[in-house]
Amino acid sequence: MFQKHVGIDLGTTNVLVYVKGKGIVFNEPSVVALGVKDNRLLYVGNEARDMIGRTPQSINIVYPVRDGVIADFLVTERLLRHFLSEVTRGLNLLRPQVMICVPAGITSVEQRAVKAAAEQAGAKRPAHLIPEPLAAALGAKIPIGTPSGNMVVAIGGGTTDAAVISMYGIVCARSCRIGGNKIDESIIAYLKRKHNLVIGERTAEEVKVEIGSAVPLEDELSMEVRGRDQVTGMPRTILVTSKEVAVAIAEPLNGIVATVKALLEETPPELASDIIDRGIILTGGGALLRNIDRLLAEESGVPCYVADSPTSCVAVGAGLALEHLDVIKRNLPNED
Repeated sequence: MFQKHVGIDLGTTNVLVYVKGKGIVFNEPSVVALGVKDNRLLYVGNEARDMIGRTPQSINIVYPVRDGVIADFLVTERLLRHFLSEVTRGLNLLRPQVMICVPAGITSVEQRAVKAAAEQAGAKRPAHLIPEPLAAALGAKIPIGTPSGNMVVAIGGGTTDAAVISMYGIVCARSCRIGGNKIDESIIAYLKRKHNLVIGERTAEEVKVEIGSAVPLEDELSMEVRGRDQVTGMPRTILVTSKEVAVAIAEPLNGIVATVKALLEETPPELASDIIDRGIILTGGGALLRNIDRLLAEESGVPCYVADSPTSCVAVGAGLALEHLDVIKRNLPNED
């Protein structure tokens, strides 16, 4: 009987679901809207995201995943159940085999929470977990089955995971709880401090996408940003430049650079020479920030490249890992 292989990137910002033979079937924000009175699930994904900052008192917006790990177990289970029910529609008698990505620095307690949430949501037992950088490397089509060093940096919404990989396993890894969300928060704090303008998360993300850059641009970009004046309380519009955004996001980017440098320092010499030859591969939504590859290359002295389709690498890699489960199993967390 046919069984579906499903790879899930349970991210802080987005949930991506990969199904073998179909590719990415879902790519939606990992946010839900709950009724305050009855705690009923009202909206999931894009519909819930559109309501952020715009809800009445009767609706509560919940982010079940924080910094790459489960913050609200019951809501996460309901989120997974929603996506798995869509995937298995028409095949409800057969539970799908599921591989879920987790941060490299996840604790055993957090691992058990993710597995339990997936299994209670309808995944075949046991649900498998895979470290995010290992999944990203598989999804980026890096030849990690050979005894040579490959370095992957996955910059997600809540965490940045960096790892050196060889023979389908992680040789050494570093993880920091800095990602796209921290970059957004830095933009919000900068505009409040410098311009007395209060903006929301959605606006900060738009600023990052439209004019954000890891290093100052030669041809400066600018955009109008609308928010609330902190002094008068009235709506106000200001012009923000890419140079200002580069200054605003410097601190979280320095944290990512420090994580990459720390990993390179503890990489075995033989693998370090491979990495200098092959370069560092960047994946995740954070890899789309302008010139972040240039910043990391300048700071580390190692060439950096952004993977093709960096946002989907982790979910695709999780699905592909199920096809290599016999050789990859010994390197997966919590595999008994």
